[in-house]
Amino acid sequence: MKIALPDTQGRLVDYTLSGKMVPEAVLGPDPARIVYSAAHVVADPFAAADPSGRAAVDWDRTLAFRRHLAGLGLGIAEAMDTAQRGMGLDWPGALELIRRTRAELPDALIANGCGTDHLAAGQAHSLEDVRRAYLTQVEAIQALGGRIILMASRALVPAARGPGDYIRLYADVLAACDQPVILHWLGEMFDPALAGYWGAETFDQALETVLQIITENVTKVDGIKISLLDKDKEIVLRRRLPAGVKMYTGDDFNYPELIEGDAQGHSHALLGIFDPLAPAAAYAVAQLGQGDRAGFRATLDPTVPLARLIFRAPTQYYKTGVVFLAWLNGFQDHFIMLNGAQAMRPLPYFTEVFRSADGCGLLRDPDMAVTRMKRLLVLYGV
Repeated sequence: MKIALPDTQGRLVDYTLSGKMVPEAVLGPDPARIVYSAAHVVADPFAAADPSGRAAVDWDRTLAFRRHLAGLGLGIAEAMDTAQRGMGLDWPGALELIRRTRAELPDALIANGCGTDHLAAGQAHSLEDVRRAYLTQVEAIQALGGRIILMASRALVPAARGPGDYIRLYADVLAACDQPVILHWLGEMFDPALAGYWGAETFDQALETVLQIITENVTKVDGIKISLLDKDKEIVLRRRLPAGVKMYTGDDFNYPELIEGDAQGHSHALLGIFDPLAPAAAYAVAQLGQGDRAGFRATLDPTVPLARLIFRAPTQYYKTGVVFLAWLNGFQDHFIMLNGAQAMRPLPYFTEVFRSADGCGLLRDPDMAVTRMKRLLVLYGV
């Protein structure tokens, strides 16, 4: 099967599809690694609301995608940045998403993003404002019986005067959590507003603050997700975590090596890239559970160039690539995103994602993918 795709000069060049397909696998109840896929949301393209206004979500398609993930045996990281949290999906929308997902999949492994994003953006907030905001979301999520991923707070960066404020505030919030939580260390490449988080100018300073928070509240911490796109920093933290505290990689560039691990430990996964890579993630971790480390790497290593492409700078717009692949694969009937985010990448990005996904065996219906890619090219005047 062929499709004519434009090159960097706009000339059409025939591309022949690979015919590859990732084998099917479903993770069992005790997999070799805990795997959370941070899931995207499907916009409602027929809503009258402006893209810059309140999010209009297609709940049926959004929940159908979560059934797909759960059907592969994957956990779901709900209402995270992959769901355009803070970039189209506000707190009321996030809470509704959490409620619906829990009702739809009561037995699935689900952890839910909890932050302070209902605080008015662009306004100064006190440390007490931030504390109350966290506790408001903790209470609302726990009232639904949900587990918590404690997300980084944009409002905390200007409110905190140093590491001590982070240590005290996190202790207060963790004390209110009725189950151990997953902390989230999100780098500024994902959200520039988080520069200087943990009250630190360097990684080494931030590391000590994070370790103090975990150590002083160890019974309240299931693990930590670190999203710095730097495998060495993740390994440094992983090796210093207290016994029983898990590392969840958020490194969408180096996940095969980090999940496989070394003689001193391994990372579990909580990844946005495991939304479009869900079949490969399930198959690879199933191989790992069978002791086939070489097969695990043979499945996941070829997906890394695709992941690096989807998450290329500006990294916060990776959601566009995630939703593009969901559309190509038939999980939704359109390529419209909350906040009009489908326009945040150029045409060559989409053509490269198409080629790379095909090369990884991640186009589950090549005929559909080709048809939809042609539609996108027409929209661009090709």
